[in-house]
Amino acid sequence: MLSAVPRKVLSSILFLLLSIAAHCQPKSRHFVFDYSFTVRNTDPGKPLQIWFPMAASDRFQQVRIISKSGDLPLQQTREAEYGNQMFYAHTDKAEYHFSVKYDVVRYEHLADVAAHGSVSKKELDRFLQPDKLVPVTGRPAEMAAQQVKAGMSEMEKAHVLYNYTFDNMRYDKTGSGWGRGDTLWACDSKHGNCTDFHSLFISMSRSQHIPGRFEMGFSVPENQTASDIAGYHCWAEFYTHERGWVPVDISEAWKHQEKRDYFFGANDVNRIQFSLGRDLMLSPRQQGDRLNYLIYPYVEMDGKPYPNVANAFSFADMASTQQAKTEKP
Repeated sequence: MLSAVPRKVLSSILFLLLSIAAHCQPKSRHFVFDYSFTVRNTDPGKPLQIWFPMAASDRFQQVRIISKSGDLPLQQTREAEYGNQMFYAHTDKAEYHFSVKYDVVRYEHLADVAAHGSVSKKELDRFLQPDKLVPVTGRPAEMAAQQVKAGMSEMEKAHVLYNYTFDNMRYDKTGSGWGRGDTLWACDSKHGNCTDFHSLFISMSRSQHIPGRFEMGFSVPENQTASDIAGYHCWAEFYTHERGWVPVDISEAWKHQEKRDYFFGANDVNRIQFSLGRDLMLSPRQQGDRLNYLIYPYVEMDGKPYPNVANAFSFADMASTQQAKTEKP
C-alpha cells in the first residue's frame, strides 16, 4: 500500500511519473459542441437579463465559434476576478432562443514539470482564500491536518488529500443537497457529484497553504461519436511551487477506478471547459448574490433570479460531422 512506502521514495515515484507524463505526446480530440437554451418570459414587460459562459482557448483547448444566434443581440463581456468570458443580453419582451456552436480541439492535460510559467502572488493568494461554500478553516482543515505528515512536500500533501477524498466520498446523486459544492455538506454526507468532491479537496488543500482552483465545463462521452449532454462536469487544479498547476479529477477517477492514478496529475481529452472559480460577479453585474459557479445560463427578471430556462447541450466528433455532410443527399 502507498502508506507503507517511505515518503522520499513516494516523492521520487511521483516526480518520475509526472516527468514521463510531461514528455509524452498528449492526446487530442476534435469535436463540435452546441450550447443552446430557451428562456420563456412568463411576464413580458418586466426587464429580463441573461448571462451565459463563453468557452475560450487556452493551453489545453483550441476553441473557435462556428456560429452564434439569438433572438436578442448578444454582447460579449468579461468578469474582472477570474477573467471568465460570457455573453449577455437583455430585453422586456417574450420567448428567446440562444445557440452557440463551437469547433473544439481538446488536448490531454498532463502535469508539466518543466514549463509551468510564472504565476503572480495575487493569483495564488486568491486561490488560498475561502469561498462561500468552500471554507479553509474548521472541520476540513482539521481533516487535512490529520492526513498530512511533517516534512511532506506540497505534491505529497496534495496526493494524500486526493486519496482521502477518493476513499471517503461516494459518487451518488440521490437525495438532496448534492451539487452545490458545499464542503461542509460533503464532510457530513460523504457523497455527491463532481462539485462536492472537488470542493472538499480544494478546502483541504487551501487549508494546507496549497492553492486550489475550480474549473467548470462538460464531459464528452468517451465511447460515443455524438450525443446530447445531460449536465455539467467540473474538476480542479492545485499549485505547487516546483511544478505549477497540477490537474485532478477525483470524481471521474471514482467512476473509473482503474484510472485513479491517472487522474492525479492529468485530465483526459473528453471535456470542454467554460469557466473558472466560485462566487462570481458577472459582467455587467447581476443584482442577485454572487454566483456559486457559472456553467448554465443565469437569468434575472426584474432583478431577481429567474428559473424558466430550458437547456440543450450536445456534441459530435468532427470526423462524424464531416462524414454526415458527405453522405447528405
